[in-house]
Amino acid sequence: MKKLFLFAFIAALTLPLAAQTDTIPQEKKDSGFVFTTVKENPITTVKDQNRSGTCWSFSTIAFLESELLRMGKGEYDLSEMFVVHHTMLDRAEYVVRMYGEAQFAPGGSAYDVIYCLKNYGMVPQSVMPGIMYGDTLPNHNELDAVAKGFVKGITGSNLKKLSPVWRKGLEAIYNAYLGELPTEFEYEGKQYTPLTFASMLGLNADDYVSITSYTHHPFYTRFALEVPDNWRMDQMYNVPIEEMMTIIDNALDKGFTIAWGADVSEIGFTRTGIGVMPDADKGADLTGSDAAKWLGLSQADKKKELTSKPLPEVEVTQEMRQKAFDNWETTDDHGMQIYGVATDQNGKEYYMVKNSWGTARSDYKGIWYVSKAFMAYKTNDILVHKDAIPKDIRKKLGIK
Repeated sequence: MKKLFLFAFIAALTLPLAAQTDTIPQEKKDSGFVFTTVKENPITTVKDQNRSGTCWSFSTIAFLESELLRMGKGEYDLSEMFVVHHTMLDRAEYVVRMYGEAQFAPGGSAYDVIYCLKNYGMVPQSVMPGIMYGDTLPNHNELDAVAKGFVKGITGSNLKKLSPVWRKGLEAIYNAYLGELPTEFEYEGKQYTPLTFASMLGLNADDYVSITSYTHHPFYTRFALEVPDNWRMDQMYNVPIEEMMTIIDNALDKGFTIAWGADVSEIGFTRTGIGVMPDADKGADLTGSDAAKWLGLSQADKKKELTSKPLPEVEVTQEMRQKAFDNWETTDDHGMQIYGVATDQNGKEYYMVKNSWGTARSDYKGIWYVSKAFMAYKTNDILVHKDAIPKDIRKKLGIK
């Protein structure tokens, strides 16, 4: 069912869902964003990762839940913390094997979820909610500090030999904060292990592939993207930027969703539900600011000015992407789920993105509207079902 969202920065008014853009007064068109849904693939409810660095788990679990909807399996609420628990134990083991010369942090990648699905299985949220300290939402500030201190204590010691039980010590920490990993459980009257539950779901981990687009490796080859959270060294397929965007568009058109790894530190990514790459120079002209006034704006005022309504955006090139990655302007920052397409009042297309910051932290109840320019510039990688990739691109990549 198509939905129409209106975000008016000045008037803060909401129009009826049935309204069309040609009925909106010109002054409203000029003062905010008016979105009309073009394509919307099924998603589950927006979750809230709260005070935890687990967006990678929330976004990819959301992606898998949409996959189950697409496959006609029905609606499931899968446990993000089951994946987090397994992943952090594995990551600690990796850091210890590297003698501490690797980062131990709560971040991860979409591939961590797929790895868990294949090797450890999956469980419902009801079986492992992952909150053992009285809160209603995840709060990992203390957990992360304790776990990091434990791993640092192991890797920073002068020990000549490690005992065989150090991993059990760390496991006890995660058990205390997230709950013990279930080995058997009952769900809807049937008994499962995590692996048999995953098998029942019918999700094939080998069907999912990671895509990226950078020039420091040859196109149509695979490489491990050099970011700290890709510590499992997921081998991603490398394609030109135009083909990465084509894959996203084709996936959405064919009914698939996408797990999205992105950098959201840019001025154009707001906390109210907008992701754009505004051209600051052109934006200054259109908002009526002369050069002196524009240069005098604070960063916060400049961000508000450039994201208050549709404005011209930068033309993103492959070279821009590479430069931003090489000079640390683009980092592995946040994971979300792309699930639809919408247009603004001027007919420009945006991607509909499900975030994991709850429903109260954006003007669109947890949904973000991200322009194609932002997507092209700030995407680190995407995870898609291989069938979502156009056949000609799959052939170039050697994906069967």
